[in-house]
Amino acid sequence: MQRRAFSRHLLAAGAAVLAPVAGLHPSLAQAQAAGTPRFKEGTDYVRLGRPAPVDAPAGQVEVLEFFAYTCIHCFNFEPVFESWKRKAPAHVVVRRVPVAFSEAFIPMQRLYYTLEAMGQLDALHGKVFEAIHVGKQRLVNEAAITAWVEKQGVDVKKFSELFNSFSVTGKARRAAQLQDAYQVEGTPALGVGGRYTVAGQGPRTVLVADALIAELKK
Repeated sequence: MQRRAFSRHLLAAGAAVLAPVAGLHPSLAQAQAAGTPRFKEGTDYVRLGRPAPVDAPAGQVEVLEFFAYTCIHCFNFEPVFESWKRKAPAHVVVRRVPVAFSEAFIPMQRLYYTLEAMGQLDALHGKVFEAIHVGKQRLVNEAAITAWVEKQGVDVKKFSELFNSFSVTGKARRAAQLQDAYQVEGTPALGVGGRYTVAGQGPRTVLVADALIAELKK
């Protein structure tokens, strides 16, 4: 899912390692000289000119996954990211952030944050992706979303109240602010520690994130 076409795509895991080039962060270059994969600033990740806000406590690194339920690349990336998320070390705080490249995305943002408020993300987050990309359901407005949620056994009255609540509205607005702060132009993308943005959908994406997390922990 792209706001504008990406000028680059990350290579899939197992592809040829990039050769050393000018512009690579010095400490990353030193680590890569020891045999770790080579990642290039401007190709594999973007260093933000102005740090993005983070909510993680001091000493921890926040990683945000920017996604859209209607994005086929996000659907394909979900198993990779979920597996990586489960294995993330204690000093890494992982959160998902539903994007809104236009007003049409807002109902799906609200869907995510309403499921979160109801403690239903673990049960239904993946099922939303499947409903859209496998079941071909258009969960893009409140009526369609509510009808689908009811079929999942969710309390529809409570869901509707939260869907339109001040709290969910605020979280959706915050998500849009974060996507702008991280200069997200397409999904999926990772925001790392308020300093870096990583675009892509393959296993290499999380390898780049691992390298940047290690850099931030030094």
